[in-house]
Amino acid sequence: MRKKHMETKMIHNESCKNNETGSLTTPIYQTSTFSFASAQEGARRFAGEEEGYIYSRLGNPTVAQFEERMAALEGGEKGLAFASGMGAVSAVLIALTKAGDHIVCSNGLYGCTYGLLKMMEEKYGITHDFCSMETEEELKQTMTDRTACIFVETPINPTMKVIDLEMVSRTASSTGAPVVVDNTFCTPYLQRPLDLGCDVVVHSATKYIGGHGDVVAGVVVGSHSFMEKLASSQQKDIGGILSPFDAWLLIRGMKTMHLRMDRHSANASEIAARLIRHPRVKHVHYPGFEDDRQSAIVQNQMKAGGGVIAFELNGGREEAEQFINRLNLIKIAVSLGDAETLIQHPASMTHAVVPEEQRNAMGIHESLIRISVGLEAVDDIWYDLYQSLSEVD
Repeated sequence: MRKKHMETKMIHNESCKNNETGSLTTPIYQTSTFSFASAQEGARRFAGEEEGYIYSRLGNPTVAQFEERMAALEGGEKGLAFASGMGAVSAVLIALTKAGDHIVCSNGLYGCTYGLLKMMEEKYGITHDFCSMETEEELKQTMTDRTACIFVETPINPTMKVIDLEMVSRTASSTGAPVVVDNTFCTPYLQRPLDLGCDVVVHSATKYIGGHGDVVAGVVVGSHSFMEKLASSQQKDIGGILSPFDAWLLIRGMKTMHLRMDRHSANASEIAARLIRHPRVKHVHYPGFEDDRQSAIVQNQMKAGGGVIAFELNGGREEAEQFINRLNLIKIAVSLGDAETLIQHPASMTHAVVPEEQRNAMGIHESLIRISVGLEAVDDIWYDLYQSLSEVD
């Protein structure tokens, strides 16, 4: 059978046959439990001797369609959905570690991921070290004989630095430590970490996968064996499951993801280019705009730069807050991937939990602003930014 393009697979999933009614859209199986034809059938399903649904915490047809679609898009064997992006991240890190283990992290993480790592360290002695991951030598020096996994954000939230995933996976393969990649900012349309040798992909599906700011969800994609382990332990026993209705919203959002990501990327690239030229902007962080090395990585592993920009104004927090407060069209909000352009101040919002010294080491300065560029006309987005920049004292 001819291999379908990514854009087609976002809309069609032939392995997911809809129910007996022939419904074109995926039905919402809004049920907590499923009945059995007999006691023996129930026993066989609980014993794993027969396929079939038992209870929605253990599996649901609507959720299963979303999981299968995500696995197909990421090129993985199996997907597993969670109630939030942090639900997905925490499930993976708990599954891969035990007390006394060590995690190597990219030098920059979402604030709540940082908070989770601190909690794991304080409660279970699972330590972590940050690494710029610019060279194999540096990564090898950061790893220890207790390193259980490598956790990478790329692009990093919010500094937008990109990490060479082929280099990381090649270096990790010599030790057997699995590489986990948070692919939220790119989606599988712009970047496929499993194709680059990584082992597990996590997403906050709240963002670009949903795309409309109306759902909170997470998803993990990887090998069948690891997903089965995750499903039978972290998902089943901790219970951070996705609801059928939220899965339906995500399936709906996925059908336009390629169109949205193209527009997000085009708008963001143009806005980044205009910000660079503005005298009140000190620095712009956008994939491919940093330097030749970063540009080479982007060209190798990303289809486009995505929809998120970070930039620094001349001044500090006061100037950043003044700038944000003068905006009219752009909304102050901490998410990303919505149709609307959103803006936030990482040091006091998404990364406030990170100590100031560590924030500065990550490049999250008081003057740094993160913008999720939306789907509006690019000139309207720019007009709002320009008028506010013109008024900054």
